[in-house]
Amino acid sequence: MDKNQKFNQVISNIFRVNSKIRYVSIIDLDGRITASEMKSDLQSLLKKTNEEKFCEHVAIRRRMRHEFDKKLGKVNFIHVERENITQLVLYSKSYSFFITIEPEITSNSKSKIVTKAKKIVSTLK
Repeated sequence: MDKNQKFNQVISNIFRVNSKIRYVSIIDLDGRITASEMKSDLQSLLKKTNEEKFCEHVAIRRRMRHEFDKKLGKVNFIHVERENITQLVLYSKSYSFFITIEPEITSNSKSKIVTKAKKIVSTLK
């Protein structure tokens, strides 16, 4: 299986975790989107250029957080609650995984999404 197929498989597996997941992207360490998918019946809340800029910022913030890893430990995941969307960022060694979720799901459901998605992203090095 080539890298693109592996990325697409990981994205598909993450979407299967919960029907409220809207969007999944895999971002390299330089902030470039290597693969992404929006749920087919939804429109993005951001324009394409804003989405790319946001993903660049995910990589920048990752580098900034890394500075504190020795004292505080490695980041397990980032969870941001906004009025219109819930955002999650998970890390593997070489990629960041940006996941958006409809905001109305319960905290327990979000926790299950994180747990299952972390297992899925651990398959990519």
